[in-house]
Amino acid sequence: MIETPDLIEEEQDLYEHYRIIADKGQGLLRIDKFLMTRIEGASRNKIQNAAHAGNIRVNDKPVKPNYRVHPEDVISIVMAVPPRELEIIAQDIPINIIYEDDDLLLVNKTPDMVVHPGYANYTGTLLNALTYHLQQTDKREGVLPYLCHRIDKNTSGILLIAKNELTQQHLARQFFEHTIQRKYIALVWGDFKEEEGTIEGNIGRNPMNRRMMTVFPDGDAGKEAITHYKVIEKFGYVSLIECQLETGRTHQIRTHLKFISHPVFNDETYGGDIILKGTTFSKYKQYIDNCFKLLPRHALHAKSLGFIHPTTGKYIFFDSELPEDMQSVIDKWRKYSSFNELDEE
Repeated sequence: MIETPDLIEEEQDLYEHYRIIADKGQGLLRIDKFLMTRIEGASRNKIQNAAHAGNIRVNDKPVKPNYRVHPEDVISIVMAVPPRELEIIAQDIPINIIYEDDDLLLVNKTPDMVVHPGYANYTGTLLNALTYHLQQTDKREGVLPYLCHRIDKNTSGILLIAKNELTQQHLARQFFEHTIQRKYIALVWGDFKEEEGTIEGNIGRNPMNRRMMTVFPDGDAGKEAITHYKVIEKFGYVSLIECQLETGRTHQIRTHLKFISHPVFNDETYGGDIILKGTTFSKYKQYIDNCFKLLPRHALHAKSLGFIHPTTGKYIFFDSELPEDMQSVIDKWRKYSSFNELDEE
């Protein structure tokens, strides 16, 4: 028996999870051969890489590719999905690489860059830039940029990229088990009564608009999603918060914050691009318009990322500064809030 693949949505189908229960009459077949017959399109090499990365588990224990499947074995496999059949054109585009070794690299992405080529975005993406970078700097055979996760075009911050399939498979398990530590900084509408909290609610495609996500609080649709938040600074009408993902779903932070009535500042998709808090004075409206011009995108930054290095086995952590556009608006709100406090005294 094979269950439907569980696709991690924020990673845009970059990882698959299959759970298979062997039949009562199952013969003692090598697990790599067994899985090739059960998973459509899975090559033996890909399955073996998953096993070498510890991503094939039988009755909750990792196994090697030569393990013999027994009757009623419960088999779990996490696999990184192969790159789409789309030629990546190498382009000399400036990117900010904050760390690189033989197995992986991390990029601090600018907020105006699409991550992966697709419809209407075949060039000018992060993968186009990474392909060029690796062609120029790493002449080893088979070295390519393998995405481990994505962030939206208008979200800035840290992205983790593997250089080979085995590294990608190792990282797939960490993303699947939610052991990757990811923290985001967001400027959001409204004041918080509590200094920290947790938002829980299944997230799935909005049936009325497939380009948006929505929360299904009753759990009758979508995928489980959990976001932890902590208030960093309050500016009266907006707040600066830190968000930590326990799960990874498409637009998770933006969707969850809209659900609790604190949309991300200037998020046009989820209603943050209008005045939601504040006064009716025309000067205030002009002030918000100026903020939107300074930050012409949603105020969300993937600030830090920590994980176990697949080769060394050591935990490594990376942090980044806020981009200039977001920092300038935060400074502007800090000054506005301070001025209003003095004015009220």
